[in-house]
Amino acid sequence: MANTTHLRPTRAIKLSRWKWIGKGPQDRSLSGEMIGRNKAEIAAALRKQDIVIRRISKKSNVVGSSRINASDITLFARQMATMIRAGIPLLQALQVVTESLKKPVMVAVMQRLMIDISSGSSFSDALAHHPKHFDRLFVNLINAGEQSGALDQMLDRVATYKEKVASLKARVKKALWYPCTVLTIGTAVTMLLLIKVVPEFEAMFQNFGAELPALTQMTVNLSELAQRYWLAVLAVTGIAVLLLKISIQRSPRVTYRMHTVLLHLPVIGDIAHKSALARFSRTLATTFASGIPLVEGLDISAGATGSKVYERAVLQTRRDVATGHPLHFSMRMTNCFPSIAIQMVGVGEEAGSLDAMLNRIADYYEEEVDNKVDALTSLMEPIIIVILGVVVGGVVVSMYLPIFELGSAL
Repeated sequence: MANTTHLRPTRAIKLSRWKWIGKGPQDRSLSGEMIGRNKAEIAAALRKQDIVIRRISKKSNVVGSSRINASDITLFARQMATMIRAGIPLLQALQVVTESLKKPVMVAVMQRLMIDISSGSSFSDALAHHPKHFDRLFVNLINAGEQSGALDQMLDRVATYKEKVASLKARVKKALWYPCTVLTIGTAVTMLLLIKVVPEFEAMFQNFGAELPALTQMTVNLSELAQRYWLAVLAVTGIAVLLLKISIQRSPRVTYRMHTVLLHLPVIGDIAHKSALARFSRTLATTFASGIPLVEGLDISAGATGSKVYERAVLQTRRDVATGHPLHFSMRMTNCFPSIAIQMVGVGEEAGSLDAMLNRIADYYEEEVDNKVDALTSLMEPIIIVILGVVVGGVVVSMYLPIFELGSAL
């Protein structure tokens, strides 16, 4: 497999945005913009397209502030698979893909890849120089594809894998963010009523000279507390969230505990469990089907689970498999994997179709996650509406109770 232990640092490529004007076939006037290192590179690319250049001018320097995300890598893998399958040489395929890119930072990475491959590096080694963008799974699959002569199939496989994982992540994020967002908005609206609206009513009530109803008095007391301490509470909450985020990033122990808490939450924890199992199964199926040894595939799969709890369990499974135990027995020893997954893995090992069985496990849990997210969304909508209606409606009604009582007295 590709050696990723000693990676030389990559030099940043300075790119600029160039505006060009020229003529194409039948003397048609053409113009456009391209990203490149210098005028000669832009001119060479235009000449390959049979464009007669009239003028090339530098428009601006490109600042590499944009980020490469998973969708960029997936699109790159799909495009490269299509080019390789069509019989286009690797360097030429990279050049064609680079010309279609609009994200400067991605262009810089592609040019770095072409430089490395031109100097004698293999495709997998060139990718390994960018571990931030191309993970171990990507590099190892490309290495296996180069050795087996099935590079286009491996590129397709990694693209399909990344699409499925991205879809799963999106569904889990939907389950986590939807209720948090709605509740945050509801809390903000309630605080706005307590800080801005209730004091106006309170000033009016003071002129009544009568005792306020219990609900109204409670709302007024809450309003006074909100006016007095809202800034301090907001600051403390912000600092607490920031400290927790820093602790999660820097302390593996805190991260593990947070992931443990997440897995024990009602409904959300079940979604997190099934998501981690789906990602583990999908990753291991992809590596095993590509000819990567099971022990190394487990090592890669551990980091792909998205959960420190399952990562620790998979690493323990890897150690047991390395000592000669079957995969299903090693999974059972962790007390983390559900029995249905263990049984299906055992059947796959006995039948010699482990990769197919792992893909079925991944499909099963991905469908479970999808159903759970849909059910959570459907369930949370009426619950949140009722909660917000009770809170906001309670504040409004409490403000009008003294007015109703005054009207009855009159």
